[in-house]
Amino acid sequence: MKQRSIFLVMLNSSVILAVFVIFLVLLNAPIRFLFTASPENAFKVDEALATSGTRFSLLIGVLTRPNNYDRRHFLRLVYGIQSSPVAEVQVKFVFCSVTNPEQKIFLALEILRFNDIIILNCTENMNFGKTYTYFSSLPDILPRRFDYVMKADDDVYIRLAQLVSSLQPLPRQDLYYGFVLPCPSMNPHEGYMSGMGFALSWDLVEWIASSEIPKHDTFGPEDKLVGRWLNKGKKARNRFTSKPAMYDYPGTNGRCSHELVPDTVAVHRLKRWDRWLRVLEFFNVTKELNHSKLYNL
Repeated sequence: MKQRSIFLVMLNSSVILAVFVIFLVLLNAPIRFLFTASPENAFKVDEALATSGTRFSLLIGVLTRPNNYDRRHFLRLVYGIQSSPVAEVQVKFVFCSVTNPEQKIFLALEILRFNDIIILNCTENMNFGKTYTYFSSLPDILPRRFDYVMKADDDVYIRLAQLVSSLQPLPRQDLYYGFVLPCPSMNPHEGYMSGMGFALSWDLVEWIASSEIPKHDTFGPEDKLVGRWLNKGKKARNRFTSKPAMYDYPGTNGRCSHELVPDTVAVHRLKRWDRWLRVLEFFNVTKELNHSKLYNL
């Protein structure tokens, strides 16, 4: 009888321990583990994950030209000193097929040294399909997917930490983010996002790659085209504008411009070095530089 009592006590203890372990597993499990009964619940899970502060990934493709060596090296410095603990951010320089023998050699050196170049199968252009080729090619040429893919100009300064912070609480699906045009508008569901820099969630990148809508509509202002594709396809129900944190350099583009502000995400139209200098000084980007006997600055 005594042995039976001991056995029952041990059994009850084991059951309690098992229940406790299961409770801990459920408590610490990803939200997706708790809701798998239906596609509707799965979508709710994606929304919950998107707003929970989970680390995410972002690819920024800077569309530029092969011969813009100086600008490319400068941007490597500008983006190379930035980081965020919240997201993995990769910056790549994007241009079309290279035929110039000299450029091929120089670009090969850059690829060997920096590995940050994407060369698309197209003829270099601005409004004749380059942006379509960029987005539509990524699912096939990238070794992995990203939560978001951004297209940016090479005359825009993006503050990565601020960009990441603005994206962090947003959905990871069906998302279209940027600076909505026309300039006075604050409604991201009307108009389209400026080509200075806009982001799409990965599912929209895959849709562009497979849909007939963008495939047959590639000629014209590239930023306006993207908005038209998404409208025709009834895509991007999640649209967000980052105004007034994204804007054109003061005095360069009417109501799209305003003075520099501390919470800036991106400043556009930095086509002159004096503008870059003012922006970099305003945001004090060299503040982490420590004194050294090796240089006198």
